[in-house]
Amino acid sequence: MRWARRLVLWGVDYLAITAWQARGLLTARHPERHTRAGGTAAPVVLVPGIYETWTVFRILAAALHDRGHPVHPVPTLGYNRGPVEEMAARTARLVLERDLRGVVLVAHSKGGLVGKQVMLDPAVADRVVGMVAVNTPFAGSRYAVWIPVRAVQALGPKAPGILALAGQREVNARITSVYPTFDPHVPGGSALPGARNVEIPTTGHFRTLVHPQVVDAVVAEVARHAASGADAGGPPAAEGAAGHG
Repeated sequence: MRWARRLVLWGVDYLAITAWQARGLLTARHPERHTRAGGTAAPVVLVPGIYETWTVFRILAAALHDRGHPVHPVPTLGYNRGPVEEMAARTARLVLERDLRGVVLVAHSKGGLVGKQVMLDPAVADRVVGMVAVNTPFAGSRYAVWIPVRAVQALGPKAPGILALAGQREVNARITSVYPTFDPHVPGGSALPGARNVEIPTTGHFRTLVHPQVVDAVVAEVARHAASGADAGGPPAAEGAAGHG
């Protein structure tokens, strides 16, 4: 793909996320105003990427709730700027505080790293049956080292946290990684060894979250993980609130 074309994709992607974030400024801080009780399918916990709020999942959250999944944002993540371990601890705390069981994590970008760390946490390991991650830099992104911000540089391919997490493969089989044919932010791709890898014929890093094929893939994979957890004798799903931006 030519550089001019790639620059256009970067621009369109940033326009999309800027619009979403502007629209979500108010709702992100008050998820309780944008929830609906009910749903008996597996609960879903949303884990956004760095400098994102849970409102980027607006379309996915609605699609999942329509299929009976209670959808839980994690308000304490804020813009997910903290270390992966800290963000994972906040996410695990929500799972415990709401007594969620049979959970499927749905993550975007850095959120997939946070989600994997949650799956490795003994305190909630028996409560989380799987994760569907979209555009996650499991092997890091070489572009991250260009940004003079510690939170972003921690996502570089040689960053200690990235290397350590990559070496822990015991939960990879319970992860689905969904990604496009070209991601302007994760040029090395998001394929994860040992995981179920699903490539969608589209481009982008943020816009993929609203692409119909991506939405369908995430919904299908959430159902598959939920069923696998139930078949394995995992804990039953718990009811909860559904977040909508």
